[in-house]
Amino acid sequence: MTEEEIISNLQQGKRKEEAFAALVEEHKVRLYWHIRNLVKIHEDADDVLQNTFIKVYKNIKNFKGESKLYSWMYRIATNESITFLNKKAKKKNISVPELKEFILNSLESDVYFEGDAIELKLQKAIETLPDKQKQVFLMKYFENLPYKDISEILNTSEGALKSNYHHATKKIEKYLKNN
Repeated sequence: MTEEEIISNLQQGKRKEEAFAALVEEHKVRLYWHIRNLVKIHEDADDVLQNTFIKVYKNIKNFKGESKLYSWMYRIATNESITFLNKKAKKKNISVPELKEFILNSLESDVYFEGDAIELKLQKAIETLPDKQKQVFLMKYFENLPYKDISEILNTSEGALKSNYHHATKKIEKYLKNN
């Protein structure tokens, strides 16, 4: 099934289950790793991924095709990840930065975290970035998305994204040198 057929079938209700299964199969891995880079914990990423696909399923009729489908889904995944972290922090009665610090400190004991000491240090450096720089860095560095696609996802100009990425890399370099 082509992407156009998937969208059409989902929006018109024809072969909806088959179309949704094809959509999930096509995008689940990329979306999982995008979410995982934001929330860090495997179980949390699974929960957010499920919520993302539920939102996609419920709101596919609102997709107008003004951007690529995966850009629209990445935007939903990004928003779901941020919402998830905010709710988790509120539930634990701590701030989001405190939650992120807690998550980073627990990464070493996460059986699904396959990184070494260098990867852990990189993750800590990334968490020091402002949200916009962090999102741009993660999408460019880990997912190798073109600036054009990141621009659609974050609804920001390519020039601003390049600037954010540049500043993010400089901050990460500085963090790694000083720690």
